Amino acid sequence: MAFRKTFLLFWLISFAIIQSNAQTNSQQKSPFLTTGNPESVGMSSERLDRVDAMLQEAVADNTIPGAVALIVRNGKIVFHQAYGQANAEGKELRKDAIFRIASQSKAITSTAVMMLWEEGKFQLDDPISKYIPEFKNPEVLVNFRYADTTYTTRPAEREITIRHLLTHTSGLGYGVIDGDERMKMIYHKAGTTDLFTAEDVKIKDVVLKLARLPLHHDPGEKYTYSLGLDVLGYFVEIMSGMTFEAFLQQRLFEPLDMQDTGFYLPGSKADRLVSIQHKVDGQWKNYPNTFYDVDYPLKGAKTFFSGGAGLSSTAEDYATFLQMYLNGGELNGKRFLSRTTIATLMADQTGDLYGGADQHYGLAFGVLTQRGQAKGGLGSPGTFVWGGYFNTQYFADPQEQIIGIIMKQTQGGTGDQTAWKFKQMVGAAVDD
Repeated sequence: MAFRKTFLLFWLISFAIIQSNAQTNSQQKSPFLTTGNPESVGMSSERLDRVDAMLQEAVADNTIPGAVALIVRNGKIVFHQAYGQANAEGKELRKDAIFRIASQSKAITSTAVMMLWEEGKFQLDDPISKYIPEFKNPEVLVNFRYADTTYTTRPAEREITIRHLLTHTSGLGYGVIDGDERMKMIYHKAGTTDLFTAEDVKIKDVVLKLARLPLHHDPGEKYTYSLGLDVLGYFVEIMSGMTFEAFLQQRLFEPLDMQDTGFYLPGSKADRLVSIQHKVDGQWKNYPNTFYDVDYPLKGAKTFFSGGAGLSSTAEDYATFLQMYLNGGELNGKRFLSRTTIATLMADQTGDLYGGADQHYGLAFGVLTQRGQAKGGLGSPGTFVWGGYFNTQYFADPQEQIIGIIMKQTQGGTGDQTAWKFKQMVGAAVDD
């Protein structure tokens, strides 16, 4: 009898442990994004209709040629609409349209870097010269002669670290879009590739050119938006033994089911790529080739994997990436980052160098502070944001479990007010 009681007790305890583990595993496995009813996740359909009306009005008023907007709460897509035209010929924009996301590539590159960091391959304050020796003994620009673009330098006070590259405090510049005319000229003369190209260029080629150029300032001294994430794209290649494209595909895009995200598009997806448009005499026209080829994701050598600006994606793919962050680094039962790593990613890495009291910069995003929330319409403290050169924007609010993405493809002044209106109106649609 005692044996039966002992066995029964053992069985009950074992069953309880199994059930507990099953519940834990179930809780940890967050599904891919699915469509849901707004009210089921505490959003107001009536107030989301205001977002719809605002975007329709923006197209009607000719301030944007078109847009795709997507809103997620608690892992449910509650709003996903397309508006306007995909090109100047009037092709209708669709929800599965593919956009050049430019600087929205940076957070993906930072994620790749931190995945390798979690494997113990390096420390954030390691000098980059430990892995790319050409960056040893950096120099800072002192004097510049416009007549012949010659310049003088001084030794930098410290080495560039991986943290500096992640936080845009390395002192590197951004070539043709740099705010300093001298750096534009120096980068142009050196033949750097700043954003994208159809030429047969490798990211290694560009990074090794950057390593020989002067810095804006001593590393860690200021926040200067830069090609640092391109350097880290090459760093990922060194640390992983794979091309940067292959690393992202195998470690992020495939397991996240981001089927429409990549550096280059196959011909089968060419018709989904949205044209870059600009206003000419009040009319939307397709943007011409300038310092970049507007068709770079479709043609050319397809060898340049720009960690800072080279990816194209859809609104739903990028929302999937952000949902992984809101889930604490996990999606569909696969862990990409530890929540402890995400805490480091979101922490203030730049102090007074960026954003003032309203926002700080982490290792991948701008992050809203308590003071920033007080301004109104920007989200809860901890909301993380960024955007892209061709007029794409996103935000993710961990407290409210909300993602908002609005994708456009424009250049030049348009009078576009949709980005701030979208964020403000999404927050106002919370109804729980």
